[in-house]
Amino acid sequence: MNAPASRQESLRDIPRATYADVRAALLERREIALLDVREEDPHAQAHPLFAANLPLARIELDAWSKLPRRDVPIVTLDDGEGLAELAAQRLIGLGYTDVRVFQGGVAGWREAGGELFRDVNVPSKSFGELVEAERHTPSLAAEEVQALIDSKADVVIVDSRRFDEYQTMNIPGSTSVPGAELVLRIAELAPRPETRVIVNCAGRTRSIIGTQSLVNAGIPNPVAALRNGTIGWTLAGQKLEQGADRRFPEVSAATREQAAARARAVADRAGVRRTTLAEIQGWQRQQGRTTYFFDVRTPEEYEAGHLPGFRSVPGGQLVQETEMVAPTRGARIVLADSDGVRADMSASWLAQMAWDVHVVDGIAAADLSERGAWRAPVPPPPPARRILPETLSRSLAAGEDVVILDFTTGANYRKRHIPGAWWALRSQLADVLRQVPRAARYVLTCGSSQLANYVVPEVEALVDGEVWLLEGGNAAWFAAGLPEESGETRLASPPIDRYRRPYEGTDSPREAMQAYLDWEFGLVAQLGRDGTHHFRVI
Repeated sequence: MNAPASRQESLRDIPRATYADVRAALLERREIALLDVREEDPHAQAHPLFAANLPLARIELDAWSKLPRRDVPIVTLDDGEGLAELAAQRLIGLGYTDVRVFQGGVAGWREAGGELFRDVNVPSKSFGELVEAERHTPSLAAEEVQALIDSKADVVIVDSRRFDEYQTMNIPGSTSVPGAELVLRIAELAPRPETRVIVNCAGRTRSIIGTQSLVNAGIPNPVAALRNGTIGWTLAGQKLEQGADRRFPEVSAATREQAAARARAVADRAGVRRTTLAEIQGWQRQQGRTTYFFDVRTPEEYEAGHLPGFRSVPGGQLVQETEMVAPTRGARIVLADSDGVRADMSASWLAQMAWDVHVVDGIAAADLSERGAWRAPVPPPPPARRILPETLSRSLAAGEDVVILDFTTGANYRKRHIPGAWWALRSQLADVLRQVPRAARYVLTCGSSQLANYVVPEVEALVDGEVWLLEGGNAAWFAAGLPEESGETRLASPPIDRYRRPYEGTDSPREAMQAYLDWEFGLVAQLGRDGTHHFRVI
């Protein structure tokens, strides 16, 4: 994007951070938010271990919730595209006061001797590999598990991923029990101590952490991970099931009480700290310290009632994707639940991953006074002229000179979009506008038009035509029953907003699956070379 001279000067005036600066903060366990502001796919190709992906395009939507402390030290990172400077400027405009750009980008990190990692959620995945290496977490090969199924052995298979991932593909006969639920729920699924429990995910991390959670908690059953998850199952030539809906059962009071005692013992061993409602009220007002407040129960339980100021992040996903919701390394994390199991088990893992983690004690039902889904705080959107879906539909039917720019995710665009709409990345806006036809009117949209609203003034600065915002976005268009189309019909940007995980879906090439496993096997060595993690395994 070509910026005016004064703006270019202001971008150059943003302070720089060096490799030595960032490494010192990580080694000293000081707070730092190292933000890779590229799209997810380039981020996944190469980045520092603790570089959290916060794309430039989404800064207004994510910054205030993911970076709650306005004076937290922030370092933005790209690979020389100029996105880091733009992101830093945008963050400063949102009120952040300690923002620097990483000098030299990803290439500079490498040239300084820094270790670079592939894929996403790398801190959690590398930690999972370290757990297996140090604790020798028991596992069974896909062929062994299939043999148990074929022989009708006394075995229960639990899938520790999110329910939507489970529904995409699962081990035949398995039940969905997301990771943080395992210690709470397993006694109801496997009440006989002789029953073998097998934990799986798509690859390795959640299988390892889920299995080791049950081992750490001391459940009496023999437990093993399905080695290499659904990837290993597929590579063994065995068939997966699709569309299953088996979910974990409710638990009795006795089961809950026993699980709470087991979880508390694990949390104490891991060094999890305790806190109270009175103390966290002070932390919610505290300056100079980042604190994240997470409710680790199921989304349904959260919406029925939760502590004020807490965000819904189910515990299994929090351990798997910590940097996606808590990008400030060195911050404090506070966890809450209603049973004393899920928060303690989730916290036990975060403590081992070197987070300053606390669990709230003494929560009564009356304290869960807020209801409904969590809503991210966002800055006021800029003013925009708005057009209703029905009005836009009539304009298109009349052949008016209109170009629609759709800033939804690539996956949503492929699924369905307004006929004729161009898919665009905000981070590549100047290139987008060189590709699409010039028009008298540009209409911007996305899923809800929330993101598109922030793009309006940027498009206005680059075009001669009028710029309008679609009221209610694509959701309103579809709700009105207006025409739609699917596929990559008009891409004004390369589809790099999401990295295709080799372990998701059912159509990944076998070579990609095996390469992913080989990469995971090498993570412990990479951790050693990086040396900034402070992980410890109990």
